[in-house]
Amino acid sequence: MPWFSLQSESIPRTEIEQACARLLDEARTRIPGSAKLGRVLLLPPDLTRAHSGAGWITETLYNQILALNPAADIHVIPTLGQHVPHTEEENKWMFGSIPHSRIHAHDWRGGVTRVGVIPAERVKESTGGKADWEIPVDLNTMLMTEKWDLIINVGHVVPHEVLGFANHNKNYFIGLGGKETICASHIAAGVYGIENNLGNLITPLRACYNWAEEQFLGHLPDVYLQVVMKRDPQNKLVHTGVFIGDDLETYLQAARLSRSVNITTFDKPIRKIVAHMQGDEFRSTWVANKAVYRTRMAMADGGELLILAPGLERFGEQPDVDALIRKYGYDTTPWVLEQYKKNADMQDLAHGTAHLIHGTSEGRFTIRYAPGGGHLKKEDIEQVKFAYADYDEAVKRYPIGQLAEGWNTMPDGEEIFYISTPSAGLWSTKQKLERASDHEIA
Repeated sequence: MPWFSLQSESIPRTEIEQACARLLDEARTRIPGSAKLGRVLLLPPDLTRAHSGAGWITETLYNQILALNPAADIHVIPTLGQHVPHTEEENKWMFGSIPHSRIHAHDWRGGVTRVGVIPAERVKESTGGKADWEIPVDLNTMLMTEKWDLIINVGHVVPHEVLGFANHNKNYFIGLGGKETICASHIAAGVYGIENNLGNLITPLRACYNWAEEQFLGHLPDVYLQVVMKRDPQNKLVHTGVFIGDDLETYLQAARLSRSVNITTFDKPIRKIVAHMQGDEFRSTWVANKAVYRTRMAMADGGELLILAPGLERFGEQPDVDALIRKYGYDTTPWVLEQYKKNADMQDLAHGTAHLIHGTSEGRFTIRYAPGGGHLKKEDIEQVKFAYADYDEAVKRYPIGQLAEGWNTMPDGEEIFYISTPSAGLWSTKQKLERASDHEIA
């Protein structure tokens, strides 16, 4: 069970700060060796989840620890996975007063240590035979080889395309994972099917990670601080749940709340969705495609998803993944898997191949990108098999600051459904969500 939790229609920042203080107080009695808070590791998400408040929560914990022990040796590793490391300016924007020298970039290629393997038989059993390979467990070397008195995972529990819901041990196995771990994991989730993962509490990959956490990470002096958010009557994202503890039930309680407040269902599919991916958080289609993942189960056949992406600069988070996306594009799952069998570059970057599968509409509906900033041109967008829209023209027709969250009728009578932060939820027809829940693992 969680150590403790908060639930309310809207939890003010002061109460979350108090919860951080209580976490530290309880950790010093619950976790052996943590009483002095001599050496502490904070593991927040990266800036693509900055809207969750994880940055100021991490800053709060940092300062509270120093108040308790001015000599504390505190370090922060944003759980980047293979995302681009933060600049010093981005760290300051997200983490405030925490010194840049205390914030370390995770190196998913050269900065990991092998701690074990999830056996192929376990992967095969979890996925119903759709994936039959082992998943090596390579994790951040600083995490695994240095001595810590306390490790605090900070994160946002929200529907997720690979793990059903984000956060909990995703922070370790993806956020601090190595190339082989990330690749083997993502392709396993990809072949299992994105719509079989979305909105499920325990997906096949989550089940594998839960096993690996028990086997390989039980010695870590860690605790999870997980937040759940929802929109208030003014359509502002607010915290509605805070769950703190060191067990699986802590995650499950947070995920159950997220499932109840972050999933919007419809009786029939939607013809036109307009999604806004904030420019300060979403700079590649690798992360901006959350607009695709979180709406695809609501989209009507023959419909259109328009993604307003003012900060879009590239496709992949890494140059080699960017090149892979440009080379093959977002095509149907059968086509991508056929190419995967024949091409060494797709096999080497299997997580990129899985991303291509996740980002396709399977030919059901049009995905149209409107990139701002001038980094990606019409020919770039069409090269990866998306449709293109001019950003200035798109926001003139669909003014971001004037659209209401949800249904809007445009001056010419066009009806659209507007989503300002697709990464904060999941939208689906009732039929598709019920079908997906049939894949829940007990």
